[in-house]
Amino acid sequence: MDEPTQSPIAIYQADDGGQTTEVRLEGESAWLTQRQMAELFATTPENVLMHLRNIYREGELQEEATTKDFLVVREEGRRKVQRRLKHYHLDAIISVGYRVNSRQGTRFRIWANQVLKDYLVQGYALNEQRLKAQQARVRELERTLTLFQQNLIDQASLPEARGLVSVIAGYARTFVLLNQFDSERLPAEGFDESIRYAIEPADAQAAITALKTDLLARGEASELFGRPKDDSFLGILGNVTQSFAGQFLYPSIEEQAAHLLYFIIKNHPFTDGNKRIGAFLFIWFLQRNQHHLKHDGELKINDNALAAIALLVAQSDPRQKELMIHLIMNLIRN
Repeated sequence: MDEPTQSPIAIYQADDGGQTTEVRLEGESAWLTQRQMAELFATTPENVLMHLRNIYREGELQEEATTKDFLVVREEGRRKVQRRLKHYHLDAIISVGYRVNSRQGTRFRIWANQVLKDYLVQGYALNEQRLKAQQARVRELERTLTLFQQNLIDQASLPEARGLVSVIAGYARTFVLLNQFDSERLPAEGFDESIRYAIEPADAQAAITALKTDLLARGEASELFGRPKDDSFLGILGNVTQSFAGQFLYPSIEEQAAHLLYFIIKNHPFTDGNKRIGAFLFIWFLQRNQHHLKHDGELKINDNALAAIALLVAQSDPRQKELMIHLIMNLIRN
């Protein structure tokens, strides 16, 4: 499903201090729907539509250049629904205003021009911040690749090390995309906050028990596998799913999955099997949230890459925690 358009919103208030209008800002212009224009100029949507048709028919403005569809969330009864609504450019708004309510049209034009001026100045400052953030991401990539290189040298004889090749390739591709400086197409966030399943301790423990039973049957684990040392495993789950005012502190699937993997491997809550349990619950959580596959149906992380990530986390310096978390998050983002 498409995401609602995340354009900045400015609030215009009528000179009597009553009616307020949410004005969308994008592309160096202000945008309103037909209904919003009717409310702004104290007329009917039908009257606004009549004037718009006349404006376009007379060639005063070109419809293609002054209209744009935005996906917005609206309340319809008790439901919140997404609708794609046609919005009109500031030029069209002002043209309608002069025909319907010239005083209000003039006042809105003055207000909108000042708001847009402020918005563009702030946008310039924001671009400066984004440029600095981009440079920081490049430095992070350099540190990450150095970390990969060290582990390839240190663990060249281990089968898991071969998975580092695919990890490097995937992470490098991620940064190539992130460093295309285009805020319209590549927002800085981009993580999936539609968490369908929040980890329940009983579910996680049952999954670990099933894993242990399978490994014991194959002679690949001992009775010590998955045995909790103390209550630290429950503490990890509580940390990952902690919330405030009904909102997760780690709001995305990627953040929760990455922290789950990292905390289990680094904190050693079990007597034996921490890396395997961490990797297993990492994939289990992604599957429960339908987030383990790419759009083409291929696994986001194969077995070798998963083993390599677990190895990297285990051998990483605790001071590299944020670097490792960001690495994992970027590898599993859509």
